[in-house]
Order: sequence, then C-alpha cells, then structure tokens
Amino acid sequence: MNHHLWKVAALVLLLSACKSTPMNPAVNEGSSVTRPMPAAQDERSADTPAAPNKITIKTVDVDSSKDELSAAELAKRQIFFDYDSDAIRDEYRGLITHHAKYLVAHPQTKVVVQGNTDERGSHEYNLALGQRRAVAVKKALNLEGVNDQQIETVSYGEERAKQNCAEEDCFQHDRRVDVVYSAQ
Repeated sequence: MNHHLWKVAALVLLLSACKSTPMNPAVNEGSSVTRPMPAAQDERSADTPAAPNKITIKTVDVDSSKDELSAAELAKRQIFFDYDSDAIRDEYRGLITHHAKYLVAHPQTKVVVQGNTDERGSHEYNLALGQRRAVAVKKALNLEGVNDQQIETVSYGEERAKQNCAEEDCFQHDRRVDVVYSAQ
C-alpha cells in the first residue's frame, strides 16, 4: 500500500512539474527545458552589440491542449501484439498513458483488460498467452498510477479469434488486448 502512495506522489510531482508556469532561469539552470542557448551572430539585430559572453533565452509556448484527455484517443481500445509475444509495442505506450490518465482522474471507474490470441497454438497455451498480454497492459497502467482495484484482467485466448483465418493480417487482428470500461 505504501508503494502505491509513492507512485501517486511521484505522478503528482511529475504532473505539477509539467505545468505551464513562468520559470526563473537562474533557479532552473540545470533544467534541459530552460537551459539558455547562446544567440547566433546572424540572429542579433543591427543595434544589438556583439557580446561574446552574452546569453539570450528563447521562450517556448507550451501547447497545453496536448495534455487534455482526448476522446478520440480514449475511443481507441485495442493494443496489438507481435506473434507469440506479450511485450507492448512502443506505438501503444501513448494510448496506455491516455487510458491511465483517465482512470487516475476517475478513481471510481473500473476497466476490464481482455487478452486475446490468434488460433495458432494449443487452447491452454493461448489462454496463458492472452493472460500474459492482459497482465502486461495492467502493469503498464499500474506504472502510470492506476489503482489495482480499478483493473480486472481476463484471457479469452483464441475464443474470440476470426474463423478460417489463414493470413497474417487476420492473425494480427486476433493478437490483441481489448480495454473495456465497466458500466457502474
């Protein structure tokens, strides 16, 4: 339980550090976000004297709309896997992060993470692989701060595979985890 409190505290600190507030460059000198960049010679105006040790600081507008939980991203609920693997592909990390942010912001919401496989392999092996995939997504959500009590995992193995699948595209569709929000 104490471990979960540390995770939540770390997440709160991380999110508060991402806030778009004015920074004092002298205080945050070690930060890569506010590190002063020397002005290039061609960027100086004609009335600015050339000073070899002068440093100019460029400001960057932060687009806070990227931090908003997009309904379009939350509508994506399938995470696909490589053949015989339970490793989450990098392309789905952002999707998992969006669902995690939503679940952290709505602690009363519960989700069922459903692992699926293609029809290749024995029934028992596919049930185990589907469970490993579901648990991998659950662990990724937990690392993002989602409470264990909000997540249920289930494996359907090959039960929800397309019938008469003979092509890789068809098999690829079956190797997935579905994120299903429970009705409360």
